[in-house]
Amino acid sequence: MADATRALDIVKPGLATTVQDLGRPGYYHLGIPLSGAMDRFALTAANLLVGNDEGDAALEVVFMGPEIRFGADATVAVTGADLPPRVDGVEQPGWTAFAVKAGQVLSFGFLKTGARAYVAIAGGIDVPLVLGSRSTYLLGALGGHHGRALKAGDRLAVGTPKRAPRIGASIAPAQRRLPGASPVLRVLPGLYWHRITEASGKGFFDDTWKVAPEADRIGYRFRGGTPLAFEPRRQPFGAGSDPSNIVDSCYPYGSIQVPGGTEPIVLHRDAVSGGGYFMIGTVISADMDLVGQLQPHQATRFAAVDMEAALAARRERQAGLRALADALAG
Repeated sequence: MADATRALDIVKPGLATTVQDLGRPGYYHLGIPLSGAMDRFALTAANLLVGNDEGDAALEVVFMGPEIRFGADATVAVTGADLPPRVDGVEQPGWTAFAVKAGQVLSFGFLKTGARAYVAIAGGIDVPLVLGSRSTYLLGALGGHHGRALKAGDRLAVGTPKRAPRIGASIAPAQRRLPGASPVLRVLPGLYWHRITEASGKGFFDDTWKVAPEADRIGYRFRGGTPLAFEPRRQPFGAGSDPSNIVDSCYPYGSIQVPGGTEPIVLHRDAVSGGGYFMIGTVISADMDLVGQLQPHQATRFAAVDMEAALAARRERQAGLRALADALAG
């Protein structure tokens, strides 16, 4: 339940600050994507630090942070990208719970690494539930704060904290997760792998790609690799004439479509659920958080894995989250 005295006033909104939680599963077949935090690990970590439930709503901050005035004392944590938080101009540690007093302003320094930071406040951001989630789906103007990114002058309600604050609680550097300088995204080759030549498929994984400026919540585009070569075919009924076109198909979350065979696009949280481009493969779920932390022009490679390796990586990620929760609970 929200307490009106605990409201947050948005002085400056930052570049693209939205309310996000862990998303709204169960509606993808209706064309409504999962949405939610691009880096689910970082959002979960921020919530755990301030005593929230893992899936409580927080703020997702992209590249440039907002300025927020607090109406009441609060416990705050900032995780994900290295975007140094400041309280009335005094820098605070990241991945650590710290106190903000009533009337103080939370702001941010310049981005150092990563792309998205997560700001959790004890009690959680209290916006209305839409289809079971408080996440903002920008393309559909759904959820969050009026279905949009925050603006100057917005006021956000904060819920009542569920647990006593633990100021100074911190997540050790070894348990934090960011892509690093030369990230490698693991990929399960897809149903349409037969559409490209053997040499082209090998080249896709041998090449170094760079994140294009067109990288957002819908998808991350990559450039700089060798264009794909397609096997000859007779154009199927219902498919476009480009060799990369297929008869419309469902898009798995994390799938990599390659329009025209030139620039791979990894579909992310707000992506459409189907379309007419072939998919070369799917980034495994354990690595999707890393995609959301990539900056434009960052060099990236893809590595092929099998289903056994993908499932093992998912188990490892889940074990890491359990260890994180256990460490903070202790």
